[in-house]
Amino acid sequence: MSNEFAGKTAIISGGAGGIGLALAEEFGQLGMQIVIADIDQKELAIAEQKLRDANIQVLSCPLDVTNYQQWEDTVAAAEAKFGNIHMLVNNAGVGGIPGSVDKTKIETWKWVLDVNVMGVVNGTQATAPSMKRHGQGGWIINVASMAGMNGVPFSGAYAASKAAVVSMSESWAVELKKHNIAVSALCPAFVQTRIHESLRNLQPEYKGVKDQAATLAKSGSAVNKAKALVESGIPTSVLAKRVVEALQSGQTYIFTHPNFRSTVAYRSSLLDAAFADAENSPIVRHLKDDEIVML
Repeated sequence: MSNEFAGKTAIISGGAGGIGLALAEEFGQLGMQIVIADIDQKELAIAEQKLRDANIQVLSCPLDVTNYQQWEDTVAAAEAKFGNIHMLVNNAGVGGIPGSVDKTKIETWKWVLDVNVMGVVNGTQATAPSMKRHGQGGWIINVASMAGMNGVPFSGAYAASKAAVVSMSESWAVELKKHNIAVSALCPAFVQTRIHESLRNLQPEYKGVKDQAATLAKSGSAVNKAKALVESGIPTSVLAKRVVEALQSGQTYIFTHPNFRSTVAYRSSLLDAAFADAENSPIVRHLKDDEIVML
């Protein structure tokens, strides 16, 4: 299969480790010029050197994805160094703090949604104009989760944020198709990353989140379970190869764990049953054959 990635440029948020670094390595080996951006500048420098040692052309940029100006600075630096941008990977994300709906702090919700949702919005708004302008097409990969395909008890903020990422990806895929920009939602289950240690890069404005984390840490069980689940996941290198494979076959949804097919199918069956119930409703069944009008 031809290598359509060689000679093109990718910006990867959260590129200093985990999924972001694995994708940087994989696409770099395919001949892409890589821009890794991350809030952790110490790890960023280490990652940059690792990519250089692998003979990958790389630029590193400090980036807090909640800061739009930093996104604009990253795009400008990427263009100055490599020229046209062809790929955006909105990877940076946080796992939130496990807790019931009545015990999850509003500040935790704000932190998770600002990073996981607005970080993706910021990245796409800052980068899409550049990708559209050169007219060569490209790819936007938004890192969601299997949690975006099904709600997860006691992880409402995280699941909601990833469902938003899936929905935004679906919306933008239609919007950007005419520009030959493919948009995909990457929905893995457990992967060997440090997402369970998201507090290590907590921005000062969300310092109250640590109070909820401290309460959770006293019990230990939820923290240990999250750590065990992440460590039982697939290696990031496997995920990266799967992403390339899925892009080459034109997937809008990139799944890495086929064993979760039944859970998504069950959700689909509930949706279908709900439509059947509406069709049988004396209140709304007259709408069944109406033309579907989209904006």
